[in-house]
Amino acid sequence: MIIRIATEGQYRLKSAHLDDLNDVDEQIMTAVSNDNREQYQILFDQLLEIVRTNGTPLAEDELLESAMVLPPPDTTFEEARKLFVGDGVIPAEL
Repeated sequence: MIIRIATEGQYRLKSAHLDDLNDVDEQIMTAVSNDNREQYQILFDQLLEIVRTNGTPLAEDELLESAMVLPPPDTTFEEARKLFVGDGVIPAEL
């Protein structure tokens, strides 16, 4: 599957890592709902690192449709309050 990290680029990631992404996404939603800024930042960094570490970056000139777009690395806690709601940022239909 192709995952884009906004402002950073696209990565090809095996769907085997989807459970890890979903787990961290749920933990981020809990941290945000509990107003835990420190935990949010740790978990958000972890979410992006799963993609960066396990994914293969696509060439800059290779643009494919992304299965999901993750927020940019500099997403603030205030922005996260609007993004990590409902089902979070990981689409349920993947």
